[in-house]
Amino acid sequence: MDIKIPNSWLREYLTTSAKPQALAKYLSLCGPSVERIEKFDKDFVYDIEVTTNRVDSASVYGIAREASVILPRFGIKAKLKPIKSASAEFNFVKNVNYIKPIVDTKLCQRFTAVLIKNVKISDSPYPIQLKLESSGLRGINNVIDISNYIMLALGQPVHTFDYDKIKGAKMILRESKKGETVKTLDGKEFILPGEDIVIEDGDGRIIDLAGIMGGNLSAIDNNTKNVLLFVQTYNPVTIRKTSMALAQRTAAATIFEKGTDTELVGPAMLAAIDLFKKLTGGIPEKNIIDIYPNPYKTKTVKIDLGFIEERLGVAVSKKDITAYLRSLEFECNWSGNTLSVNVPSFRAKDVESGEDILEEIARIYGYHNLPSKIMEGPVPVRPINPEFDFELNLKQLLTGWGGTEIYTLSLVPEEYVDEKALKLKNPLGTESEYLRTSLMPSIITSVSQNSGAKERFHLFEMANIYLRKINDLPNEILTLAGVFSGYPYREAKGVIEALTDKLHIQVAFEPLDEKGFAASKCALIKSGSEVIGKIGIPEGTDFVYYEFNINKLAEISPKVIAYKQISKYPAQIEDITLILPERTKLGEVVESIKSVKNILNVTLTGVYENSYTFRVWYHNPEKTLTDEDVEIIRKLLLGEIKQKFGGALKN
Repeated sequence: MDIKIPNSWLREYLTTSAKPQALAKYLSLCGPSVERIEKFDKDFVYDIEVTTNRVDSASVYGIAREASVILPRFGIKAKLKPIKSASAEFNFVKNVNYIKPIVDTKLCQRFTAVLIKNVKISDSPYPIQLKLESSGLRGINNVIDISNYIMLALGQPVHTFDYDKIKGAKMILRESKKGETVKTLDGKEFILPGEDIVIEDGDGRIIDLAGIMGGNLSAIDNNTKNVLLFVQTYNPVTIRKTSMALAQRTAAATIFEKGTDTELVGPAMLAAIDLFKKLTGGIPEKNIIDIYPNPYKTKTVKIDLGFIEERLGVAVSKKDITAYLRSLEFECNWSGNTLSVNVPSFRAKDVESGEDILEEIARIYGYHNLPSKIMEGPVPVRPINPEFDFELNLKQLLTGWGGTEIYTLSLVPEEYVDEKALKLKNPLGTESEYLRTSLMPSIITSVSQNSGAKERFHLFEMANIYLRKINDLPNEILTLAGVFSGYPYREAKGVIEALTDKLHIQVAFEPLDEKGFAASKCALIKSGSEVIGKIGIPEGTDFVYYEFNINKLAEISPKVIAYKQISKYPAQIEDITLILPERTKLGEVVESIKSVKNILNVTLTGVYENSYTFRVWYHNPEKTLTDEDVEIIRKLLLGEIKQKFGGALKN
């Protein structure tokens, strides 16, 4: 989670002489990471990365609290200033006369609200607008800006309603029903999936999509006179589900889904009231409704001194450990060598065990102060992973033959899949609704996007496809697929044959008509009776597409190769050109020639009209063949070709 904090705003909660660069350096060593410092107007702005578990640090006050603890460890004085508010003027009570709430406390752990009368809507003062802008938000009007200001300053989202638009002065906070609709402040209308947190008024209208965005029916506008200021905490799991299901990622939802501190609601409410009085001239009611049935109960974690020293690798005194933790607002009590730590409410979500306490001690002590030791002993041997080695070998072979590896998305549009594909419940858009069942559509799209290339090219990808399984996760099949663009079919097929040859797999190509390929332009690639892939020309293209099941390739490819001793008798090699009838299958011709005794190998080297040139290796493992011997073998070869295919030697 990234936040932006102006240096001048940070100093409102932190007293220190540290320069921005020093503050950023030391904060990063022991706390949230300051990624960069930028100049904004006449100020510096810290760009800070806060880890997901530390939502308490995702605010100006939260960073000031961290800095006040960390800077003294580096010899720089620093003091945290308290959150100021006129708390004595107001009372938190269970019932008020201006609003009647009914709250499901499983969804909302703490619900507070106060009526502020006679507000005047206007632009916020320039300093307020500048703080918001430098933090990444724009000023809108004084009422809305107060909500954003409190959220950024204290890390507690705040919402405001036009009080006069709440029918019957009644609010019911409940779970939504599937199919209910709500129109939010940005004008979007949503059909709710159900089990979302919503607020309805006395007329049964949904006026708030709680924790995500306010409703259009209760929005603040230029005619607003009376405002209901609303500060609360929500069930983080519910907020997360709704935010993802509706693809609504608001700043408030990002904070609420991480679990906010219920004890922060009170200070945030009072600080917001102060701002309302100053910026809008509004008059707040003295009684603030506060529905808080289960106040925070202090959580205690115990940890042993021996455990601390063993894990840290250094001896740290009890006095120092206590000082580190108390500076972080943990209460500490020693009983012998056992430390009992009371966890403050704002750390209750992420500090649950002794290891968590140990981490707090370590970071304040300073990871950079922990001893380091160079590893001793022999260099470890890289673990052998046959699967990865096999996949890497395939990629290197294809790259060596001119291929380029690409990566396409696993999530694809509806037109890329069949009716058996799995559909996401919360897709980000129509282009990423389904898990792909084939690599073919994505790769062909990639080739089409590069169709302007002047030279031929070969793209390939190795990735999973996802096939449906009943009542289970999908079956993930690792697949190799590729497309040759600008290649003659025979040359593309030759690359595939070379690949299987390098894997020491004997294959045959069996013609087959298959959906997605041009008629009579597809063939299964088989090893014995096992289908391991296919190759063909996709319908409506002049590309050559191929694919393999990687698991089957790896299973069939021999792990140990048996090599024959090189013969001491040389082979005689010659090119012969045959005239063959149209539609003769050249693969069958090659296999027929190979079947003749004392023919070691055959390859097709040239094609011109109906003339085909083959390079033939004649070889006898027991002697050197003479020209007379070769003549006899050649006659057998030509007789075989004439009998099976009606072919003849070209004169």
